[in-house]
Amino acid sequence: MVSPVNWGILGTATIARVCLIPAIQQVHNSRVRAIASRSRESARRLAEEHDISRAYGSYDELLADPEIEVVYIPLPNHLHHTWTLRALAAGKHVLCEKPLALNAGQARDMVTAARAANRLLMEAFMYRFHPRSRAIKQEIDSGAIGRPRLLRAAFTFRLSDPENIRLRPEMGGGALLDAGCYGVSVVRWLLRREPVQVQATAEIGPTGVDLNTAALLTFEGNILAVIEASFQAALQQTYSIAGSRGIIELPHNAFIPWEAEAVYYRRGVEDENPVVERVPGADEYQLMVEHFAGAVQKQHPLAFDPQDSIQNMVVLDAVTESFRTHAAVPVAREPFQGLNG
Repeated sequence: MVSPVNWGILGTATIARVCLIPAIQQVHNSRVRAIASRSRESARRLAEEHDISRAYGSYDELLADPEIEVVYIPLPNHLHHTWTLRALAAGKHVLCEKPLALNAGQARDMVTAARAANRLLMEAFMYRFHPRSRAIKQEIDSGAIGRPRLLRAAFTFRLSDPENIRLRPEMGGGALLDAGCYGVSVVRWLLRREPVQVQATAEIGPTGVDLNTAALLTFEGNILAVIEASFQAALQQTYSIAGSRGIIELPHNAFIPWEAEAVYYRRGVEDENPVVERVPGADEYQLMVEHFAGAVQKQHPLAFDPQDSIQNMVVLDAVTESFRTHAAVPVAREPFQGLNG
């Protein structure tokens, strides 16, 4: 029997405490062996709360632990690049929170380092592992709604704390990186295509980060996608795909559904009333962790090549350039073997 993979967590971020640590502790092929924080006391408290055996007062201490095989990085955006490179250099596999990096150049560094170290690197886009996401993708791939023509993806919420790190440009703040990365990711994944041009506009806040952003992505075949990301609009996380023969729409839980049953709505060309499709609920964080650990154990390959994350950053960079310059921007195509999964 293959032993469970030993995980180490860098930092005590909310997503680690609420989502990833419980997920790791629930799957058969993983266990949390250590937690690290800049404060040993903070690490100790979280370790005691979750029955984790080791607590370190620095990230480097955890990376020096020879029993840690996988490192999860939920640190602020500007630290993803540095600590992923350090973890890979220490011989660890890395699951890194989204967005993978601050720009495509950093993402390339990270992927190059992972390949040189013969270690796995994956961006933590957990929504791709949910059964509902898979069902929708299968419908689109099968042609159930015809040829996709228009897509919309929105992730918005009100950010009221002026001291929030999401508002600090030096820490990789801004609505696009924080929330818009989901929309860019999902439309690329569903279409299995890359945009050729983006045109975007944004409201820039007093700190210099984008607060309210909308981007139009043009794909080959004249497919259009609108991405919305905001720190000023009411809470929503949803997407829709309108095709030549029908449309699929999601309720407000598109990326993070916690319900016991997940639903989506499908309508034909002229249908007024949707068919409600029901999918058993699941913890997508558990599914992601189980998949990554299985890949570490060489049970299967990664579902998503990390080059997909480079291309996502290429598109995000183009969106940023567009709203900064008020011009349409062509999107470079990263040499890429195609999306899996």
